[in-house]
Amino acid sequence: MPSARIFPDQRCAKPRLDLSRLLRPASIAIIGGGALSGHVVENCRKFGFDGPVWPVHPSRAEIAGRKAYPSLADLPGVPDAAFVGVNRAAAIQVVRGLRDIGAGGAVAYASGFAEARAETADGDEMQAQLLAAAGEMPLIGPNCYGFVNYLDGAALWPDQQGGAAVGRGVAIITQSSNIAINLTMQRRGLPVAYVVTAGNQAQIGLAAIGMALLKDPRVTALGLHIEGVGDLRAFEALAARAQELGKPIVALKAGRSDQARAAAVSHTASVAGSDAGGTALLKRLGIAEARSLSGLLETLKLLHVTGPLASRRIASMSCSGGEASLMADAAIGRGAEFPTLNKTQKTKLRAALGPKVTLANPLDYHTYIWADVPKMTAAFSAMMDPGLGLGAVVADFPRDDRCSAQDWEPVIAAVRATAEARGIPMAIIASLAENMPEPVAQRLVNLGIAPLCGIEDALDAIGLAAGAGQATAAPLLLPHAPRNRRVLSEAQGKAALAAHGVATPASARAQSLDGLAQAGNTVGFPLVLKGEGIAHKTEVGAVALGLGSSQQVGAAAAAMPASSFLLEEMITGGVAELLIGVTLDAAHGYVLTLAAGGTLTELLRDHACLLLPVDAAEIRAALQTLAIAPLLAGHRGKPAANMAAIVQTVLAVQDYVLAHPGQVAECEINPLICTPDRAVAADVLISTGERDD
Repeated sequence: MPSARIFPDQRCAKPRLDLSRLLRPASIAIIGGGALSGHVVENCRKFGFDGPVWPVHPSRAEIAGRKAYPSLADLPGVPDAAFVGVNRAAAIQVVRGLRDIGAGGAVAYASGFAEARAETADGDEMQAQLLAAAGEMPLIGPNCYGFVNYLDGAALWPDQQGGAAVGRGVAIITQSSNIAINLTMQRRGLPVAYVVTAGNQAQIGLAAIGMALLKDPRVTALGLHIEGVGDLRAFEALAARAQELGKPIVALKAGRSDQARAAAVSHTASVAGSDAGGTALLKRLGIAEARSLSGLLETLKLLHVTGPLASRRIASMSCSGGEASLMADAAIGRGAEFPTLNKTQKTKLRAALGPKVTLANPLDYHTYIWADVPKMTAAFSAMMDPGLGLGAVVADFPRDDRCSAQDWEPVIAAVRATAEARGIPMAIIASLAENMPEPVAQRLVNLGIAPLCGIEDALDAIGLAAGAGQATAAPLLLPHAPRNRRVLSEAQGKAALAAHGVATPASARAQSLDGLAQAGNTVGFPLVLKGEGIAHKTEVGAVALGLGSSQQVGAAAAAMPASSFLLEEMITGGVAELLIGVTLDAAHGYVLTLAAGGTLTELLRDHACLLLPVDAAEIRAALQTLAIAPLLAGHRGKPAANMAAIVQTVLAVQDYVLAHPGQVAECEINPLICTPDRAVAADVLISTGERDD
């Protein structure tokens, strides 16, 4: 594989800051007054923080029952962590003072810095002053709520929050303080060790915070809500460190819509980037991508209890055929698989369930054995083939304010006994999230059973947990966008790609109508005629196919809105058409798109995206995910496409881009005509410029 080029300004220039005092403080200072400071004091008291908490206010004698000090100079000691709850101008002075006394770090609550550049003319300047004031002292924010450390009771948090103290659990980082509040209110039984808000990441980004949290041996997995990645090299390092420690990362990334990307920029001064680029980045780094907040929480919960699953193959058991059907239908497109029962499973199940139960996976074990722990254990154990990644029992618990859950105790006992006997991770799935009461969920977590809320989210979590931590080793290619962009003519583009091994049709150019006959004879008939200088030729009638004579060529050319023409060999025998595209995404680097090509590109929206560089195996795997993969393989007895030629073409396009990093803005072949013998670039569009480094 070609090596990725790393430009000097992409290397990490800032020293790595030590966040241990800030995130795990022995003493806390709170600067500011009003409700904000009071909430910080109360949250620390609520969790039994056993270190000193020092409010600082120039005129108040006490805040929330704690003695207040007039200034930083009056504090009885140097704080490990400080919450700075004053306006942006005052925050700069306070942060400078904290740095001067040797504080371990600070949270900057105030807004109006770079995240507000659209509304505040001096936002960038104010942020520069804040960073200068902090110097080498760690600073989280600005424009954030801070963090709660549920392990040690340290809560630099100026509002309500719904979490509880834990001994071990997952860490969650988000750039949105309001989403952070919402996440603390979850009732799903997820043990949360830390919730940290990053704000606009002026000094410390998501990756640096994540690195610090992963160091804590009590943290089992890391959840990220991302509005903008920021330093991609640091993000790569975070993913690599998580893989080394065996602590998987799950992310929910904003930016799937234009509106979300715009909101991210205004909210946190982040570049959200393209959805395709973000998805490809997370996949490349082995970070599981959730598609909802509930999916994020369920995946983290499963990973906390079981760790990454050995496979996506699961066994599902319920006492209802309706629930079995729901499980089977919901698994489509979610990654979880229900393998067919083998002979051994069927034999054991028949012995456990008798002759009246239809044996299948998902299994409806009926109610014949309900509340009989030995028989339920026998049935559940019979389903547990060694090749499974998880066993799942569907069970909705009755609401505890009107009903009794006593008859559900045998289910828990049988699931626990099955896990101990077979050594395969087990989960209990409530089909509705509200039917998994929080006390039950917490109890199941303590028993080593994953309590999953909602069938769809549960199956999403299972699919993600099976792929978590599977990263690609190759470093990303991260050039800057080129300056002075221009679009190459099609002939120039094809010549550029042909020099790197892309097969192109035999061709000739005609500068006017008069030269068409000679050019046509050079190429040979039948041929394709294209008007030059037009990006979307089909839409304006600038392409004519299958022309068999000079007269047909002349008539077609006269009807085109062009003064010069490209005549090409007509490629026949195509099995399928593909699109191969590489675009430079400012937030994620070069994004490779493989898709159904020709007129089907926009119609089918059938695509797979990767980040450069890639290798042949990754390309083949991506092609297999396309809906048109059966056509490439030879559908219903028709010839198969030459896959080796397709893969070689993609690698040749990559080779061209890698040879001109920071110059190529876009490179697209559409269509690549795939025949049983070769793959030919029928149309090419390349946009290049000058490298800005």
